[in-house]
Amino acid sequence: MELIQRPRRLRGSDAVRRLCRETRMSPDSLIYPIFVDETLTGVRPIEALPGQNHYGLDSVNLAVEECLAAGVNHCILFGLPAHKDAIGSSAWAEDGVVQQAIRAIKAKYPHFYVITDVCMCEYTDHGHCGILRGHEVDNDQTLDVLAKTALSHVQAGADMVAPSDMMDGRVAAIRAILDEHGYQTTPIMAYSAKYASAFYGPFRAAAGSAPSFGDRKGYQMDPHNRKEALKECALDVEEGADILMVKPALSYLDVVRECADTFDLPLCAYSVSGEYAMIKAAAAAGLIDEYRVMCEAALSVFRAGANMLITYYAKELAQAIQKGDIG
Repeated sequence: MELIQRPRRLRGSDAVRRLCRETRMSPDSLIYPIFVDETLTGVRPIEALPGQNHYGLDSVNLAVEECLAAGVNHCILFGLPAHKDAIGSSAWAEDGVVQQAIRAIKAKYPHFYVITDVCMCEYTDHGHCGILRGHEVDNDQTLDVLAKTALSHVQAGADMVAPSDMMDGRVAAIRAILDEHGYQTTPIMAYSAKYASAFYGPFRAAAGSAPSFGDRKGYQMDPHNRKEALKECALDVEEGADILMVKPALSYLDVVRECADTFDLPLCAYSVSGEYAMIKAAAAAGLIDEYRVMCEAALSVFRAGANMLITYYAKELAQAIQKGDIG
């Protein structure tokens, strides 16, 4: 048989397969979530997320050291405060848990890149992502406290802020207050297309942020919608976002691809707690090869067009890239 085109020629060895890869990954594109609990001393395993931990303010740098040892240089911080109230006032307190964690990290590891999640759900006693008016979140009143929270993070030393609340106009409000206080060069990573997903369950247990009533469908996006993601991203671009995000990752790869093709800004995807927990559970049951599935799942997100990935597997993925198993 005379065949001119033989695609298998470029699959014949590991060397040629690596040479011809279309999708490349780097440890520099990975962001590791760190949970800091103000009430904790030391380290406590997170039952809902096997292999993950809560860190006290005295131990947060252990998480940083593990990241650096694995080749991960970026984190996103989530805080569990000692005090919660109706307006989430500890979110922007100078001595809040995230603010203290930032200072502790930067004092020892000034070049480790710290992104902070900006939201109210961990800090309010009702668990919603903003200030309530009755049983509804008041969008415009919430903008003020989100902006104050973002500013307090940057004043404590955060390198980037990432609003995850899904309030209309929050990127503009944060950009305005940062610029007003001289932080024009601090970037904003916007949770632009954040869906009201069933994949967040383990995170809410880990962060203590489950709403005490109702749900978040009034502000997070309907999973049925694709075009709305483009609208949300376009608004964030107009308001001054520097990086866009799609969350979750795996069930929204079509959205990742379309946003990557439509907008020129860097695109982040968040491989959320439910995705991680499913892989862990299937591996524990002996149903899958955890390492290979971890690699393949992450690769799919980058192949879809993401430039960076927030993932609980960041350390393991960085090591897999260094070993040449992916990347």
